Amino acid sequence: MPVELIDDEPLEQPVEPEFRAGAMRLSWDPRTAQVVVEAYPVVEDDGEEDPDDEDEPAEVLRVRMPVGSALAFAQRASDVVRSGRPICPLCDRPIDDDGHECLLSDDA
Repeated sequence: MPVELIDDEPLEQPVEPEFRAGAMRLSWDPRTAQVVVEAYPVVEDDGEEDPDDEDEPAEVLRVRMPVGSALAFAQRASDVVRSGRPICPLCDRPIDDDGHECLLSDDA
């Protein structure tokens, strides 16, 4: 992977979400030789289903990237997930910043 595509800078803190994605689609565009990622908004279920309502939502986040950029993005995402919250050695559950109530500790 070219060094200019590697992103190992720390994430800006605090991480503030700009949107919540519901369904996502990953595809390949052979015309442009790009990976395409589409993120659709979370859809609130009102309990009524309309079989004729199969249109895509009006809003979609669409990102197109060349293969090298997609590989760099995937590596960065994997690194971020892997560096997540520490795991409790007793119960194997994540430990939050404010602690964790371990069900297997002697203090419980």
